[in-house]
This record gives sequence, structure tokens and C-alpha cells, in this order.
Amino acid sequence: MKLDLSRAQWRKSSYSGNTGNCIEVADLDGVVAVRDSKSPDRAMLLLTQVDWRTFINAVQTAMYDL
Repeated sequence: MKLDLSRAQWRKSSYSGNTGNCIEVADLDGVVAVRDSKSPDRAMLLLTQVDWRTFINAVQTAMYDL
């Protein structure tokens, strides 16, 4: 699948801070693209909306278990 990234609006979590160690995400044609903010031209992950929601829920659950 070839996605048009020219109009992607990449965003970081407000919890990222200024360390430079974060990911960026963009919603694209029914998928969520995830990339490393330090290397935006390298490979990215493409997740379905369901997979992205599952990931977010797992992270939130893990944070509450700390």
C-alpha cells in the first residue's frame, strides 16, 4: 500500500517533553502511521485503527499497574 504522506499532520504526545525520545503519529486514510521523531525519514509502522487503539489501551493499563 502506497500512502500519500505529503499532507500528514504528525503529532507528539503532550507527555513527550523536550528529550527528543518520542514517537510521532499521523492519521492517514484509515491507518495510523507511527515514526521515530529523531529519524522521521526512516521506516514507520502502519497500524489499523483497531490495532492503534489496542496499543494505546495496553500502554494505559501498564501505566496504571506501575
